Amino acid sequence: MRIELASGTTAEIVRVQEPTMGLVIIPDLFGLRPLFDDLVARLAHDWNMSVCAIDHFVGQNLGSDPDKRLAALPLLDDANYLRDVHEAADELGTKVTALMGFCMGGMYCLKSAGSQRFDRIVSFYGMIKVPEAWRGRTQREPLGYMIMGDAEKVLAIVGEKDPYTPLPDVDELRSTGAVVQIYADAEHGFAHDESRPSHRPEDAADAFSRARDWMMTATS
Repeated sequence: MRIELASGTTAEIVRVQEPTMGLVIIPDLFGLRPLFDDLVARLAHDWNMSVCAIDHFVGQNLGSDPDKRLAALPLLDDANYLRDVHEAADELGTKVTALMGFCMGGMYCLKSAGSQRFDRIVSFYGMIKVPEAWRGRTQREPLGYMIMGDAEKVLAIVGEKDPYTPLPDVDELRSTGAVVQIYADAEHGFAHDESRPSHRPEDAADAFSRARDWMMTATS
């Protein structure tokens, strides 16, 4: 079901009765679309969690044009974006809440480690350092947020051949206390979208299983 957060940002939410926990999802660059509607519904059913996914670029009507979306990234304001993530968690109203994101959403998962709002965080191939073309004056580096927060809550899932997560950056990420799972020979976006050439079904299944197991440690 589509809802509007207090900020005006659109979100997709599925609530279940007596959820094990809540889960906020930050999508990839292309935001809410049938792929993420289906993911929200599937994880709510399969994992018995109430799930909410937020959209990006509220009110900008960028469509599916990747160039327009990439051009809008430097204009994102970390404070506003992280506020939306927190508002999505508030909508779920669960005692225990996890956060999971993909690509740029994974990058904002790393930034969310600076907050105490989430009990567990899973970043799927999130950028460890903001790419130069994406940088703006209202943004900070993910590692800075993690150092001032609780990086030990983070599970980072990365592909060995992902240019957005080079191994020296992965070493820096690991040094914060985050847990890192590297998939050999995997490229960017290998897990969440079956239509991508980089999709690896067996690795994807393993990564989602590890993500769930990591989140569930918050309830034990």
